[in-house]
Amino acid sequence: MHYDLIIRNGLIVDGTGEEAYGGDIAISDGFIVEVGDVSGVADREIDAGGQLVTPGFVDIHTHFDGQVCWDKEVTPSSWHGVTTIVMGNCGVGFAPVKPGTENQLVELMESVEDIPGTALHEGIPWGWETFAEYLDVIDTPYSIDIAAQAPHVAIRHFVMEDRCYDDATAEDMQEMSRITKEALEAGAVGFSTSRFYGHRDKAGNLVPGTNATSDEMVAIADAFTHVDHGSIEIISDHLQNDDELEWIEHVARITGRPLTTLVTPDAGEGIWELASRLRGEGIEIRPQAGARLASVLMTLEGTVNPMRQFPSYDSIKNLPVAEQRQILKTAEFRTRVIADEPKVARDNDTNKMISSWARMFVLPEDLSYEPGYEESLEGVAKSQGISVREALMDAMADGRPILYLFGNYDYTVQPQFDFIARKESVFGLSDGGAHVGVLCDASVPTYMLAYGTRDRTKGPQLPLEFVVHKMTQDTALVYGFSDRGVIGKGYKADINIIDYAKLRLHDPEMMFDLPAGGKRLVQKADGYTATICSGVVTYENGLHTGEMPGRLVRGGQKVANA
Repeated sequence: MHYDLIIRNGLIVDGTGEEAYGGDIAISDGFIVEVGDVSGVADREIDAGGQLVTPGFVDIHTHFDGQVCWDKEVTPSSWHGVTTIVMGNCGVGFAPVKPGTENQLVELMESVEDIPGTALHEGIPWGWETFAEYLDVIDTPYSIDIAAQAPHVAIRHFVMEDRCYDDATAEDMQEMSRITKEALEAGAVGFSTSRFYGHRDKAGNLVPGTNATSDEMVAIADAFTHVDHGSIEIISDHLQNDDELEWIEHVARITGRPLTTLVTPDAGEGIWELASRLRGEGIEIRPQAGARLASVLMTLEGTVNPMRQFPSYDSIKNLPVAEQRQILKTAEFRTRVIADEPKVARDNDTNKMISSWARMFVLPEDLSYEPGYEESLEGVAKSQGISVREALMDAMADGRPILYLFGNYDYTVQPQFDFIARKESVFGLSDGGAHVGVLCDASVPTYMLAYGTRDRTKGPQLPLEFVVHKMTQDTALVYGFSDRGVIGKGYKADINIIDYAKLRLHDPEMMFDLPAGGKRLVQKADGYTATICSGVVTYENGLHTGEMPGRLVRGGQKVANA
């Protein structure tokens, strides 16, 4: 038998959660055609001896809606073994849009998701009005597969225009439902909405739809009763409220579609209990958990720079970063900063982030994102007999980001790992293309494997097979991608070959590679011997091969099942 590609001698972690086993994989025409002891020859063979072979990772929360217009490699997610992404998260996106109002959607995305507006303006070609037209524009080759959800904010803005912050009328609701149905029929893989207090526009207003009534949400959900695909993503601050859970349950029942809600330790048990109860009835609610606790990285170049609170910093803030770091080490400058009366930021959350010294940590050298008190600026200052401001300047001068962890962080990532371990949960919230001035969580697949299953000593590690399952088959099925996420005969040949012993994250670094010189924090990785999409090798040893086999995945399309 002759194949396009054979991967030999790998330790296959097949994505189902079953125990890893040794074997070969034969690929032809973009699909896996044999698994096990493969005889025959191929145009190319890869010896994966001593290495893991996993399905390509499926990342369902990425915000790449603008970036896919200019970055066909879809980085940094593609650097971390991701072969399928879902965007259009948190209710924000760029379609539908009425001509002349594009800037308003850019400003919403810039404010909510911390993506430079200049990059979006320069990198997005525009020219569309409907969601279907947007899909046609982005339906181009990529290094990975992409899929898009219909965003509530954009739909509401399109329908209600200047009234989009107000209550919707019955007519508004019906039109939003019609547009959602139209988007799903064109290939949207879902619908997303935000009910989160932190999602605000540049003027400080909650984004359109944040306080939408249950009637509005039910009306929009009716769109799903007219199609046979699609998932619903809800970002909500109100999961502890019975009223919120009631309409979420109603939407799940009337649509019969998977529904995923972002969860934090503050969300309470109600959503989990609802998910468990409905699971027994065959109705799928999947609380969505991230790998790391909600956090930001604070740097001299980034969106949040704690040095800006000190008036003395104004004299050096426009200098090159290398010069700033040198000045931060000088006794004269440090004396001035120690004597400063800090400025008060307009945003209370920002004030907390830049001055909660016991919750501000020098990013651990092991990149655990699980620091102890001794790594906090307060802990460092006490151990060294210096002020917390000196500890801050030492870290800034050394180029180590300051990690701020939201919520009631108790020096452990265990609450997140406990969420991930629950059978009702789904893995998400990488924000791969968002919050680029304060995060680089596109790297979480690497983090989960290297730290979560291998290196963690501060608590129990997660089983390798389980983690791979949660990042492949499990995420894929939430959005109806039944053709991928498993290494098995008949499945799409999206595959990673990973040198598990060498797998590691690099330190975060600021790059200025967005359109118009926009900046973003990224993390690279070692250990990915090869990433394969649709049977084509797209990355080898961390380098892109130039191949672009990835495509737009449209919801409702025919897929090849095993």
